[in-house]
Amino acid sequence: MSGKIIRVWDPLVRLFHWSLVVAFIVAWLSGEEESLVHVYAGYVILGLVGFRIVWGLVGPRYARFSNFLYSPDRTVRYLRSLLSQNPEHYTGHNPAGGWMIMLLLVSLLVAVYTGLEVYGAEGQGPLAGGSPGVELIATARANDDSDDEHDVENEAEEFWEELHEFSANLTLLLVFVHIAGVLVASYVHRENLVRAMINGRKRVSAEE
Repeated sequence: MSGKIIRVWDPLVRLFHWSLVVAFIVAWLSGEEESLVHVYAGYVILGLVGFRIVWGLVGPRYARFSNFLYSPDRTVRYLRSLLSQNPEHYTGHNPAGGWMIMLLLVSLLVAVYTGLEVYGAEGQGPLAGGSPGVELIATARANDDSDDEHDVENEAEEFWEELHEFSANLTLLLVFVHIAGVLVASYVHRENLVRAMINGRKRVSAEE
């Protein structure tokens, strides 16, 4: 497929993408150790996701959420077109890719928040001493005189640890689906989407 090549992904989107890749890998590999490296990687991820949300509202055309969040019908139509001989091409993110971005941002935010709750239950971080999880469990067990505050805190920590592990695993699953989608779209559209996220250049859609 031939067509005009333009700069689609701005430098900040590309920097965000690859920085997030590195931060997530570091967070995942250091997760079992519960080290400061894992904590700092989580803070970096939080900062990156926060930036992407802002940039999705005020950034250039192809970085904005309004450019790649399509209706469910159009998203299904795009997925069906991948199986045809004439798939729909988008200059920016395609509909499936756009919704995958949102799912990843949400799952990353949940993973970071639950991680902060675990850290707070251990008496560290910005949520130390004020975890809603502790208050929730304490209220539920208020009439049980056999449970002391230490038991409640341990239950809260276990509660958030399970949620944190679930959200981290969900994020990893979404990452694999995202990678598979990139490979499929690259093959179907005959363009290297990984390279496009490095140099920022993509082929213009026929509709533009």
